[in-house]
Amino acid sequence: MMKYQHSFYDQSACSLLPGKIVCVGRNYLDHIKELNNPVPSEPILFIKPSTSLQSISDEILVPDYSNNCHHEVELSVLIGQELCRATVEEVEPAIVGYGIALDLTLRDVQEKLKAQGKPWERAKAFDGSCPLSPFVSKEVFPDPQDIELELKVNGESRQQGNSQLMMTKVLDLIAHISQFFTLLPGDVVLTGTPAGVSRLQSGDQVELILGKKYQYQTVVK
Repeated sequence: MMKYQHSFYDQSACSLLPGKIVCVGRNYLDHIKELNNPVPSEPILFIKPSTSLQSISDEILVPDYSNNCHHEVELSVLIGQELCRATVEEVEPAIVGYGIALDLTLRDVQEKLKAQGKPWERAKAFDGSCPLSPFVSKEVFPDPQDIELELKVNGESRQQGNSQLMMTKVLDLIAHISQFFTLLPGDVVLTGTPAGVSRLQSGDQVELILGKKYQYQTVVK
């Protein structure tokens, strides 16, 4: 099983094994508008299993039951301490670091499932649906509400945003999540995607940029 590794980490952080990935939908207003979705009154939460994780450098494999896989770039947060019904003040000490991730979404499968009133797992939680970068120590980003994200495909910028545009801020979001799902060391929180989601195709070269400094590449097989 993949371990989280980064040169900023001490040995205890490196030993964390992946847990669940708790995701939030519709946390950027511009993304809500581009998909013509209603604005939620509270965060929309869903979970990806640990089997959805893969290294950001591994090839993206689109399942053969979909013809429309969308990229959704997101700020990811690594949890290092248990959080259960936590207050906002208790969240920051429990964060180990920040990274960048893709919430791969099989849009054609998702739309079909939604029309039938069924859950979205086949569209969101399939194996490899969460390519994830190494985590950067939280001291590198002292303000989680001022982190820039960008995704390029074949050198063209498709998604660009800043965490300051989130509807529910990082610490508030994690505290909210902990009211329903206990977060354990090794769990990851994905915090929503800005506008610009679109289809990935075989051969696409994908670049993810975190805070203008950390760059990661992958390719669609």
